[in-house]
Amino acid sequence: MDEIQDSTLSAEIDRLHAEHRNYAQRLEELLQKPYLSTEEQIEEVKLKKLKLHAKDMIFALERRQPLVA
Repeated sequence: MDEIQDSTLSAEIDRLHAEHRNYAQRLEELLQKPYLSTEEQIEEVKLKKLKLHAKDMIFALERRQPLVA
């Protein structure tokens, strides 16, 4: 039972890491532009919040994950 739970937790952490990378990549694309439209500015703010939320979730889940010796 614990192995399944650990596996599920690990998979969720991996998914959140991928999500975080995607948000960071899109933010980097936006930051390369010399000017952002209003929609892009809104997207930038939204992506920053989503990226931070993903990071917080990763941290919370990693704290729950047992340490491997």
